[in-house]
Amino acid sequence: MGRPGGLRNPMTRAAITTAAAGAALGYRNGDGWWRHANGGYGWVGPVFWPYAYYDLYDYTWWGAGYDPYFWDYGYNDLYAGLFGPYDYDALSGYAFYLPGYAGPRPPSTGRSRTGQAATLADMCGSDRSDIAGFPIEQFRSAIQPNTEQSAALDDLAGTSQKASATILDSCPKDVPLTAPSRLAAMQQRLQAMRDAVGILQPALEKFYGLLTDDQKAKVTALVADQHRGQREAAPDNANCNAAQPAAIAWPGDVIERSVKPTDAQRASLDALRDAATKAEDTLKSSCPPAEARTPPARLAAVEARLDTMLQAIGTVRPALDTFYAALSDEQKAAFDAVGPERNGGRTTMAASNEEPPRGRHRRHHHHGPNIGGMIFRMIGL
Repeated sequence: MGRPGGLRNPMTRAAITTAAAGAALGYRNGDGWWRHANGGYGWVGPVFWPYAYYDLYDYTWWGAGYDPYFWDYGYNDLYAGLFGPYDYDALSGYAFYLPGYAGPRPPSTGRSRTGQAATLADMCGSDRSDIAGFPIEQFRSAIQPNTEQSAALDDLAGTSQKASATILDSCPKDVPLTAPSRLAAMQQRLQAMRDAVGILQPALEKFYGLLTDDQKAKVTALVADQHRGQREAAPDNANCNAAQPAAIAWPGDVIERSVKPTDAQRASLDALRDAATKAEDTLKSSCPPAEARTPPARLAAVEARLDTMLQAIGTVRPALDTFYAALSDEQKAAFDAVGPERNGGRTTMAASNEEPPRGRHRRHHHHGPNIGGMIFRMIGL
């Protein structure tokens, strides 16, 4: 079996998101406070969960030993939705490369944007069949299917592309600039992933159910072969509980100093903090089951995890909407600046509650980061 290359390699995708996430902020080493434990980022500019279908697909077929990144997504991404790391100037660098974006064009740089726009669309989920589609010929060669199995395999291949298109449709057309709009975009993305699972499940279960024990063993052998050359294989429940990254601390002192909530607003702020704590506890209790040894079982684990993440957002969003609606325009601007201000001090949210130095958190990028060229270079490497 050939080794996966380009975007089919999960470590390559993590490297791309690491580079792209900090491009508009001037980060060189992927040191943003919202980075995942295994590398990569849950938010890249206005996009939540870049390469969502790839992560869903890779964990389902190959397991956490091949792609641990699916289970990296959790509370810290919800936190980054509440306190987005990008301000307007930084987001404008990414907006131009969103599929369907119809906003103002940045000043001409003399460079073509055709390939660049397409690559950010890939990060949203416009997966080409030769990259993210079901590896039909690989499995056909391994299991030598009969006529009925071959038809089910073809159906699963087509269903895989339909699921990918569903996730693509969740790519934002506008840039979410506020906390409520970011959580709405995050919820839309997760719901699209959940819908994609619903599309995949019947076809996957039918195909897998038609396999003989010998053919299932050959599928297992393919999984083992896929793990070779990757990082040291991890058990399917390796990224759970104690292995999960520490949750980012609630920035209570920063909010008090910057937003200056009134007594009435403070009550709804306390409710928001309590909702966030409840969401954190909910997500901590969601782990990849150790017994998920087959693709259908892992897809069921994906379904349960996405349901839990949607439940967590459903807990936080009403409290956020209530608190945010009670703020003045000035207070809203201060609340939305909590994350970007932390970027200026290059400190993590968990490290300190001290206010970072002012005057360094805004970086003006009139032309925006060269996202497309960056991605092409990373794929080449």
